[in-house]
Amino acid sequence: MGAKESSVFEKMNLAGHENLFFCNDPSIGLQAIVAIHDMTLGPAIGGVRMLPYDSVAEAIDDALRLSEAITYKASLAGLNLGGGSAVIIGNHRTDKTEVLMRRFGQFIEGLNGNFIASTDVGTNQKDLGYMLSETDYVAGLPASLNGGGDTTVFAARGVFYGIKAAIKELYGDDSLAGRKVAVQGVGSVGEQLVAMLRAENARVYVSDMTEEHKMKIAAKYKAEPITYATSFELEADVYAPCALGGTVNPTTVPRMRCKIIAGSANNQLKDEEITNHLLKEHNILYAPDFLINSGALISCYSEIEGYGSERTESLIKNIYSATRHVIQTSREDEITTFEAAKKLAEKRIFDVKKIKR
Repeated sequence: MGAKESSVFEKMNLAGHENLFFCNDPSIGLQAIVAIHDMTLGPAIGGVRMLPYDSVAEAIDDALRLSEAITYKASLAGLNLGGGSAVIIGNHRTDKTEVLMRRFGQFIEGLNGNFIASTDVGTNQKDLGYMLSETDYVAGLPASLNGGGDTTVFAARGVFYGIKAAIKELYGDDSLAGRKVAVQGVGSVGEQLVAMLRAENARVYVSDMTEEHKMKIAAKYKAEPITYATSFELEADVYAPCALGGTVNPTTVPRMRCKIIAGSANNQLKDEEITNHLLKEHNILYAPDFLINSGALISCYSEIEGYGSERTESLIKNIYSATRHVIQTSREDEITTFEAAKKLAEKRIFDVKKIKR
């Protein structure tokens, strides 16, 4: 076995990935990868991400990392789903076509229900519609296709409940009135979160990579605009990263003046082990991203199971108590909240594995 093949299997072994599937169709320029981390709790679900990766190795790493996070996300949310992820190598602005997405749908169909596709960076509900022409294994569809509709409101609501749970831990009650929250990134999810925070009279500070959009959102919700690059330095109750991952890292943590980190961005921690312990040293309470940003996943699960809005809302509200439980476990076991969240997620998977033997 060559060094390249060996390294792929070694990467899979590190986090216990079960499968890695490749699709190559040069006739239409499709190069895609599906990673399945763990299917103990149910079929793997994950977003389809389309980006112009610099290499196949980079695309594989992204798929492996994202699929592992979905496993923990689904487990903590109490869903009967496993962790998966799909990546398409290409520029979604110039390379994406109906034919490409339909061919990708055929690829998903060939996985026999082991993977359910949803949206991620570079794909949208229109793309899911194209996939639906070739496979039923899609979730997060628009209401016009009998889906649950826009998932961003559910994603934001989950983060909102996570913030309230963290506030409750620090202050004894979960009122957001007068609390200072810095929202970094006010795209679709970030804007929904700003609206919810302002509805509870929180003092909201907004930043975005696009200056014009930042000013528009600030004016719309009567929030205060701040600089994107240094938004994590604001003295605030909550820093809510809702854009790119990796903003919580060994360089930024010593400069942070917030008490809580709770946002919708995936993979917020860079250099996880070092950053986790730095957060503890600086007495910053971290609500793990895969714990509180599961609202969109819950919405997709409700769509798959045919649940109504009441059941969906109940599952999303559970993020509040799940966050409290993670914080309590962290305190009792004297470990970080990140470690506590992973511990609880892994325990549920381990317990289910026992009854399947």
